[in-house]
Amino acid sequence: MRGWYDIVGMDFRSRADMAGVQESEVQLDALIAREIERGIAPEKIFLAGFSQGGAIILTAALSRTAPLAGLIALSTYLPEAESAKRVDGAVQVPVFMAHGSSDPVIPQAVAVHSAQALQALGLELEWHSYPMAHQVCAEEIQALGDWLQERLGAA
Repeated sequence: MRGWYDIVGMDFRSRADMAGVQESEVQLDALIAREIERGIAPEKIFLAGFSQGGAIILTAALSRTAPLAGLIALSTYLPEAESAKRVDGAVQVPVFMAHGSSDPVIPQAVAVHSAQALQALGLELEWHSYPMAHQVCAEEIQALGDWLQERLGAA
């Protein structure tokens, strides 16, 4: 099955193959650059990721030096949250992060720790928790819609 990176262990402090994470970040940057070349303003671009895809966009948020409209991180975590750092010149990108309280794939405590680490690094993050597993629910979609509307209405 295609993944954004390899899982190299079960401990979330060192679970992700960071070389694979970095490779996926490069691919993500290329996709963003392509959209900008097509005439899409960076401040109109949202990135959304579920599980591993969310891990990539959360990692990328720490090194973005060009603006984006926002990041949507669902049922995910920040790889190596304990050692994560923001690069000099990283811009503020708003983050919508949601997780299931019964997620058997990524325990909610791991996601909460990731959200706290991102906030400690200065990211503007809106956190949501729902009584669900590793999935998406209607209430989450409604909250995400409201979050998006706030950003799109201001544009």
